[in-house]
Amino acid sequence: MSETGTATIPSLTDRIVPVAVGGTPVAAGFLAAKGAGETAAFVLGEDAIVLAAEDGTTRRVAAHEGGILDVAFAEGRLVTGGDDGRVVATDPDGTATEIAADPKRRWIDRVAVARDGTVAWAAGKQVFATAAKGEPKTLDLPSSAGGLAFLPKGLRLAVAHYNGVSLWFPNAQAKPDVLEWKGSHIGVTVSPDGRFVVSTMQEPALHGWRLADGKHMRMQGYAVKVRAMSWTADGRGLATSGADTLVVWPFATKDGPMGQQPRLLAPSDSLVVAVACHPREAVAAVGWENGMVLLVRLDDGAEILAKPPGGGAVSALAWNAAGSRLAFGTEEGDAGLVAL
Repeated sequence: MSETGTATIPSLTDRIVPVAVGGTPVAAGFLAAKGAGETAAFVLGEDAIVLAAEDGTTRRVAAHEGGILDVAFAEGRLVTGGDDGRVVATDPDGTATEIAADPKRRWIDRVAVARDGTVAWAAGKQVFATAAKGEPKTLDLPSSAGGLAFLPKGLRLAVAHYNGVSLWFPNAQAKPDVLEWKGSHIGVTVSPDGRFVVSTMQEPALHGWRLADGKHMRMQGYAVKVRAMSWTADGRGLATSGADTLVVWPFATKDGPMGQQPRLLAPSDSLVVAVACHPREAVAAVGWENGMVLLVRLDDGAEILAKPPGGGAVSALAWNAAGSRLAFGTEEGDAGLVAL
């Protein structure tokens, strides 16, 4: 869609609450404490996290002594890894607590959080996982980790790396199972029902495996490498960036996308760079390279403008747990909250 085309669709732009973040958000999410209101969190590529109230007022938290390299939100918790060699959890009140520090001060470039609070992180060719109590467990890899993702039950960790994805039980003595596929795997996600693992590749493609039997799934046709993946609310589709449309792969059947074509929605003259599916409805928030954000209904492709083009490429996009507010940020520091 061109900038001219946005004038012909319904708009929520009058509901935008601007947030002055003072930098480029690399991720966004929402934090909530019991008995307290909800706080939006914008994670900057530098050392800071900006916490924003519903009215857009902000607090700045210095979580790291250097750049923030990866971010994980889960169950209202924010965990970051930095080039200062530290893993840090930030609470809604702005309290930053160190979870771990690498003894060699290596960069913590991948982090993940399970539903039970278990935290995993990667430094160099090693991955660590720790529960609330106890010493971290360690996994040695053949190469640096490209991405981390816990399986739905939280007991097993998927680790993307060169030539495949390892499935690791941190609390077991057994070696991890390896899902092999040649090439560099730079990100990973697991379907909500735990049946499929999908990785992003260094090339413009996805690769998937059916865990029941290790069956391969090759998903190609992208213009650029896929940077963003988001499962639909019902877990039956995987929405992705990497093309000039929203690409949604079907995972409703036991075969997943094997032998099927993806749905292509919201065509544009710009590239999709960010995707966040609504937590309850068949809707996806889609961010483009030109700074535009659309809400796209997955059933019929209907569109609503949430943010007009401008401000650089969309770099952060996230829903709150209720699906009533959307946070966005762009490379030029244009950030805000949209109330539905």
